[in-house]
Order: sequence, then structure tokens, then C-alpha cells
Amino acid sequence: MRELSHRRRMLVLAICCMSLLLVSLDNTVLNVALPSIRSDLHASVSGMQWTIDAYTLVLAALLMLSGSTADRVGRKRTFQTGLVIFTLGSGLCSLAPNLETLVLFRMVQAIGGSMLNPVAMSIITNVFTEPRERARAIGVWGGVVGISMAAGPIVGGLLVESVGWRSIFWINIPVGLAALLLTARYVPESRAPRPRRADPVGQLLVIAVLGTLTYAIIEAPDRGWDSPLIAACAGIATLGLFALIHYERRRAEPLIDVRFFHSAPFSGATVVAVCAFAALGGYLFMNTLYLQDVRGLDALHAGLWMLPMAFMCFVCAPLSGRLVGARGPRPSMLVAGVAITASGVLFAVFDAQASDAGLLIGYVLFGLGFGMVNAPITNTAVSGMPRSQAGVAAAVASTSRQVGQSLGVAVIGAVLAAGAATAAAGGLGHAASPAAAASFVDAARPAWWIIAACGAVILLLGLLTTGHWAEKTTRHAAALFEEGKPMGQTSANAKA
Repeated sequence: MRELSHRRRMLVLAICCMSLLLVSLDNTVLNVALPSIRSDLHASVSGMQWTIDAYTLVLAALLMLSGSTADRVGRKRTFQTGLVIFTLGSGLCSLAPNLETLVLFRMVQAIGGSMLNPVAMSIITNVFTEPRERARAIGVWGGVVGISMAAGPIVGGLLVESVGWRSIFWINIPVGLAALLLTARYVPESRAPRPRRADPVGQLLVIAVLGTLTYAIIEAPDRGWDSPLIAACAGIATLGLFALIHYERRRAEPLIDVRFFHSAPFSGATVVAVCAFAALGGYLFMNTLYLQDVRGLDALHAGLWMLPMAFMCFVCAPLSGRLVGARGPRPSMLVAGVAITASGVLFAVFDAQASDAGLLIGYVLFGLGFGMVNAPITNTAVSGMPRSQAGVAAAVASTSRQVGQSLGVAVIGAVLAAGAATAAAGGLGHAASPAAAASFVDAARPAWWIIAACGAVILLLGLLTTGHWAEKTTRHAAALFEEGKPMGQTSANAKA
């Protein structure tokens, strides 16, 4: 691909950011609308979890397939296909007559979404080839998450209160169509020189592991942890994971290439992505229920309460991108780990939600931490790897994000459903009784400790995977992808 002008590169970045805005805005808007959806469609807490996790699960299961497909058939073509499917799925969601069809149409959205963010990141990686410029572009990319977090609750609250929850899906349609037209005009086509073949067995194993694990976590509070169905799902997930690892290690062109994980920074970034987005998914889900069901706020005012968190993310994401470009990923990861841990501890130990000031400080800390963590995740995942593998590397990082968000919603939702059924079932728009509020706060305490633990893991990995030894492992992993070397040969050499 020939070198593009600076203006053209900035335009390509803007178009790719539109796709991230689509997906991110959809998630934040949906969280604010959950109580309205529950009231209108008569959904349980687990039903609300499924409206989120049906999307993130399908997204996580298909991201790596989409990344490798884009490397093979063309990133621009795959990106355009994703925009069409996502926009169509959004229109269908707005027409859903019941919870089951809404969950189904969210899965259609996810099929399209799987072709957007990792492919867009791969396009950015191939357009911005200079490391510092790439890090800044990724910082801008991360800033879009902050924009969606800031705009989502406000836009969602206004739409839910004035028009109804179905309108939250309408905003995706004009943005999707505009991105489609601009992509056709300005985004260059690119492919990997040596793309990999499809891996249907690996793909099915990924779907089996993610689907059964999440189903077991979400449904266990209702069915019981000793339910034969839950036990069977947990067993399938465990066996599927072992089978996936065994199969992928022996495949010449695997869906999940273990050579990436020879890099300590890449492996660390993968775990950090899971922890950060598990904290985010659980944080948003829990606070949506708390603000609307316990405090009795409407959707708009609940969205306004989350604005400080979103604002901090918006401000810190591009700052983190510049910091990564100038100083590497360690400072951003350390700040993120400390801030997310502090936010979780503030709620778990000091009951921050008991006062407006405590709630505000907790939200600001979490927004600071999450805003700082996204740029080092993405930059570490693709830096040091051959450009020919950019689609797959970006897809692994994006998959980790979605897996984390799915698990965060599933685990924290299960904690709340098991320990605070009365509070969680409080009427929409009406403050829960003091006893129900106390029950909700008590049940949420373990969930806050989970979020604090996620921050602690980010902090620890920020220290362990960003030194000279870690950089050495990245060079070793990149050497395993030498062009012209047979895949099986490199695997054999890695074992040796």
C-alpha cells in the first residue's frame, strides 16, 4: 500500500473512529435504557444481562475470525460489510416485540460489530506506520470511547425519557450510513501478504467455551449452582478450553496463534484488557441499577451522574496515547491500576455511594483509570508484531475486551441477583425502600471487591510486562513470524 498524505491519514482515522463510536455508543446508551427495557418487556435481572452479553459474546467469538478474514479478503471490504450488518441489526433491534427477539437482533448487530473495531484498528496500524504517530492515533481512537461514555448516558437518557428505549437504536443508522459512504470514498484497501486459512474447528470451540461459561454464570443464581444444566455447561466450557488449546497448538495456521503469547507485553495486554473491561462492564451494569432502582432517578438524571466518569475517560484517553508514544505503556498502566483499585476500595470499604461526594469521587477515579488503560492495551498488542499480522493481533486484543465485558456483566450481575433480589427488582423510577437499598449495597460489596481486584491485576502486570525483559520477549515473538518461513517450522523452532 502506497504512503498516504497526512491529511488522508487523519481522514482514515476519523472514519475508523466512527465505527468505534457506533459500537461504544450502543453499549453505553443501552445501559441507561436497561430499566425501561426491563419494565416494557417484563425482563428479569438475567434478562437484562443477556441483552448486553448476547452482543458481547457473539462479538468476542467472531472477532478473530473477522480479523483473519479481513487480512485475507481485504480490510476495506470486510469493514464495509460490518457497517451494513450492524446498521441493519440496529434497525431490527428497534422493532423487537419481546426480549427473546431483542436478544436475537443484538446478536445480528454483533456479527456486524465483529467486522468493525479490529478491522478498523488493523487499517490504522497499516496507515500509521511510524511508532509515535501510531501511538497518538491509537490515543485518539481510545478517546472515542470517552466520547461515547460521555454522550451515551446523556443521549440515551434524553431518548428514553422523550421517545422511548427503542429510539436508542435509531442513532446507529445515520452514523452507519455516513461511515459506509466515507469508507467507500477514502479508505484504501489492504491485505496481509500471507493470510491464514479459516479454522472452523477452532471457531466452534471458541463459541462453545464462551457461550457455555457465560450461560452458567448468568443462569446459576436462578437455577442453582448444583443444577445439572449449570454443571454440564461448566464442564463443557472446561473441556472445550482444554480442547481448544490442544488443537490450536498443533494446527499449522490456527485461529489463535500461540506465537503471539511468547511476547510478555502481548500476554499482559490481553489479561489487562479482560480485567479492565470486566471492571467497566460490571461497573456500568451495577451503577445503572443502583442509580435508577435504589436512588429512584430517571434515565436522564442517571446518565448525568455518570458524566464525570465519562469526562475523565474522554480527557485521559488521548493523554494516555501521547504518554505511551513518549514514555511507553508502563506509566499509563500504573496510573490505571491504582485509580481502578482505589475506586473499587472506596465503594467496598467506605460505602462511597452513601454520599454524593463519595459517589462523585468514585466515578472520577474509575473514569481516570479506564481512560488511561485503553491506549497501552491496543498499542502493546500491535507494536513489535509484523504488519502482516496486524488484523489478527488487533482482533485478539479486541476479543479480550469483549470477553472481559461479558464476564464482568455476568459475574457482577450474578452477585447482585443472588444477594439483592429485592433491591434489584425495585420499581423503575421509584426509590427503593431503605431495607431494599441496604440489601443492594450489601450485595454489591463483593462486586466492588471484584472491581478492585481487577485494578490490582492491571497494576501488577503494568510493572511486570513493561521492562527490558518484556521487550526482549516481544522481539522473540516477532522473530517467530518471519516472512517466508513455514508456519509449522516456526512452531517447531519455538518449541526447541
